[in-house]
Amino acid sequence: MAAAPLVLTTGEPAGVAPDITAAAWRALRNEPSCAFFLLGDAGYWQARNPDLPIGRIAEPAGAAGMFAAALPVLHRPLAQHPRPGVIAPGTAAQVIAAIDEAVELAFAGKVAGIVTNPIQKDALYEAGFRHQGHTDYLAHLSARHGRPVQEVMMLVADGLRAIPVTVHIALKDVPSQLTKEAILAQARVTARDLQHYFGITQPRLAFTGLNPHAGENGAMGREEIEIIRPALETLRQEGFDVAGPLSADTAFHAEARATYDAILCMYHDQALIPVKTLDFHGGINVSLGLPFIRTSPDHGTALGIAGTGRANPKSLIAAIRMAALMAKAAS
Repeated sequence: MAAAPLVLTTGEPAGVAPDITAAAWRALRNEPSCAFFLLGDAGYWQARNPDLPIGRIAEPAGAAGMFAAALPVLHRPLAQHPRPGVIAPGTAAQVIAAIDEAVELAFAGKVAGIVTNPIQKDALYEAGFRHQGHTDYLAHLSARHGRPVQEVMMLVADGLRAIPVTVHIALKDVPSQLTKEAILAQARVTARDLQHYFGITQPRLAFTGLNPHAGENGAMGREEIEIIRPALETLRQEGFDVAGPLSADTAFHAEARATYDAILCMYHDQALIPVKTLDFHGGINVSLGLPFIRTSPDHGTALGIAGTGRANPKSLIAAIRMAALMAKAAS
C-alpha cells in the first residue's frame, strides 16, 4: 500500500504559488517519497501553467499513482480567478478553507504532512483572519480538535536550525514578552521534535542573549541574568544539553554552528537574518509542536514577480523534501 501523500495548500493564488507549485512538481515528479497533491483550483492552476499536466483526484489516496505523470489536484474552486500580482479579496475564504481542510486531512490520517504555500495576511484579515500567521493558526486549529499545543517556528537553511522565542511582535515589546516560561516551553518542544522527526538522540541546544554581547554581565541589560540564565539552569537540571546565553554576533559562524543542533533566539530577526543570509532562496519554515507535520517556504507571496517565470521554487522544493523526510522518520 502506498504511503499517504503530502498535501500542498493553495496559498495566495495571485502570488507565486501557482508558479512554484508547477516547478516543484516538475523537480520532484520522479521522487515517489515526495508525492504531493494540491488542494486548490485545478482550472486556475492550469490557466497559470498552460503546459503543466494536471489531473483531478477524488481522494488524497489517488495522488501517488498519478504523481509521476501529472500534478494531482483535489479541486476546490476559487470564487474568482485573480490576475497574477493582483489580489482578489473574494479568494480569501478559499485560502483559509484550504488550510482548514488540510488540517482535517492530517487528523484523519489521509496525508503524511502539510506543506503550505505563502499567504497574503493583509488580504486574509479582511475575511476575518485574526492570527499572526500560519503557525499560530495551525495551533488554533489543533486546539479546536482537542489537541492544545505549544507551537514552535523553526527556520532551517544550510544546516542551521533557528527558533525565535518571540516572533511577530515589535522590537520594543520583546523585553516584556520574553519570559523564562516561554524559553522553557520552546526548548522542550524543540528537543522533543528534534528527537522524533530528525533522529537526534540528545539534541544540543544553544541560546542567544537578548542584548549586545549577551548583556556583558548586566552592563547592557539584565534579561540574560534575570530571565535567560535561570531558564537554562532549569533545562540543565532537567537533563538537557544547553549552551548560552551566547553573544548573537558570534553565534552563527561555521565553527559555532557545528557546536549545536538548534539555536533558540530571543526575537524574530535574530533568527531569520542568519537563515536568510545562509540560503535566501532555499530556507524553509518547519512548525514544531503540532500533532502533524507542517513545512513551508520561507518567503512571501512575491506578488511583483507572479506569473513572470522569475519565481525561484527552491524553498518550496526543500520544504516538500523536508516534510517527506520528517514523515519517514516518524513512521
